[in-house]
Amino acid sequence: MLKYLYLAFFCLLLTAAAPVAPSFRIAKLHYGGGGDWYANKTSLPNLIRFCNQTLKANINPEEATVELDSPELLTYPFIHMTGHGNVSFTDAEARNLRRYLMGGGFLHIDDNYGLDKFIRPEMKKVFPELEFVELPFTHPIYHQKFQFPRGLPKVHEHEGKRPQGFGLLYKGRLVCFYSFECDLGNGWEDLGTYPEDTPATHEAALKMGANLVTYALTQD
Repeated sequence: MLKYLYLAFFCLLLTAAAPVAPSFRIAKLHYGGGGDWYANKTSLPNLIRFCNQTLKANINPEEATVELDSPELLTYPFIHMTGHGNVSFTDAEARNLRRYLMGGGFLHIDDNYGLDKFIRPEMKKVFPELEFVELPFTHPIYHQKFQFPRGLPKVHEHEGKRPQGFGLLYKGRLVCFYSFECDLGNGWEDLGTYPEDTPATHEAALKMGANLVTYALTQD
């Protein structure tokens, strides 16, 4: 049911002729284990601003913060998770996240370098029956308002590997998108935060982020 509610919200945002109060918020996931869930402080506000400007959306300009065991988790159509270090889900948190994702929610996990070895086993607690699969470049997530025929843009080098977009598909629906060796969240941050990042890199990262938001709220 959640996905239909989110879709109705998004359609309203794109078609409204006059300004309306923000219809929903995007949330950053506050997880346990000691990892820096709070990283990239300017990234979500910048992404929200970009979506509101380029998609004519009306997302609340202030990001929310939500914990996995909170009943409020179910009220956010798009949740962003990032960090470099340890991640730990309790059994109750894993069950609540599963409920959220099965009910129409969407989780974007962004590896801020070092997250991979921690997040994969924790997501196994959520969906033990699923495996992350690399999405082909033809997947609709790369072809929303902005076109990415070669998949994710490369923001930071890290180990020099190619950027990869992985997904968890539950009954054919993409419930979680995992950006690896890409660092989208860093690309969303204020220009100048990372001196090596060019305006073109910043724009590409924001455009891919806007695709994520659009896809999350309009997929079947």
